[in-house]
Amino acid sequence: MSAKRALITGITGQDGSYLSEYLLAKDYEVHGIVRRVALEDPANRLSRIHHIRQRLKLHAASLESYASIHRVVHEVQPDECYHLAAQSFVSYSFDDEFSTLNANINGTHFLLAALKTLSPGSRFYFAGSSEMFGMAEDVPQNEETRFHPRSSYGISKVAGFHLTRNYREAYGMHASSGILFNHESPRRGFEFVSRKISAGVARILAGRSSDLWLGNLDAQRDWGHAREYVEAMWLMLQQAVPDDYVVATGECHSVREFVERAFSRAGLDYRQYVKTDPELYRPAEINLLRGDARKACRVLGWSPRIGFEELIREMVDEDCRALGVTHSG
Repeated sequence: MSAKRALITGITGQDGSYLSEYLLAKDYEVHGIVRRVALEDPANRLSRIHHIRQRLKLHAASLESYASIHRVVHEVQPDECYHLAAQSFVSYSFDDEFSTLNANINGTHFLLAALKTLSPGSRFYFAGSSEMFGMAEDVPQNEETRFHPRSSYGISKVAGFHLTRNYREAYGMHASSGILFNHESPRRGFEFVSRKISAGVARILAGRSSDLWLGNLDAQRDWGHAREYVEAMWLMLQQAVPDDYVVATGECHSVREFVERAFSRAGLDYRQYVKTDPELYRPAEINLLRGDARKACRVLGWSPRIGFEELIREMVDEDCRALGVTHSG
């Protein structure tokens, strides 16, 4: 029996790298879509998958080009397709709404259309986001909570969610969406607040910085570990019936709590180093986002195992190790 083929967009990102490892461990043949510039600059742009690069099959294409997506889907004929790629930095989406909406919505549409035409038996996963809830009316949020996005990123994810559902209902495709709440790791991009904090602690210990500038310390999020969340993605595509699932820890913590624990891990008092900048606040803040993942637990058998403290310890320790510094935490 030949190995299952998986096609991953966003394979060079945090989630893509963990998902690739997870699928390779299950003997999948793993294909990924990357921009051509990534292949020309692998040291920087392929760093998260460098250790497994020789086991992957990468295809140069752009999600903004239907022709290139059509070509890759035709070549790969995937059994499963995981659509993780997006302009996903929320703050940037306020600066450039046009490219965020264009890339995220069209990319999802192009991929679904290509699969419908060329590989209709493929199972499709769409990476939704808790940002779809935005100004949520209910806490915690589940699969029935009404969407009220507060950024162009959130809006683009709502559009992708509805596109995915429409292809499921109109064309009978096995298409599922995971509404993932914040998930972090040592592979998170430096522009995201969690990694900005853990890397900031390491830089201060290394003597490369004397302070850390952040925005709203009282903003609260439901934070989990990306390594566990990719397992939920895979489980969704193993179900006989496609559906949509919230993936979350069910716990909420403020940015201030994250900061306090990260600095404490290094034996530091955050109040001596952290400064707030009103310019870093969002133009439109969101309500309390806390996920209710009981459906994922009941149907998929998935539940988070890595706690908030353990996540922060891993991130701080890895960033310190990368800079060659030790801490007394």
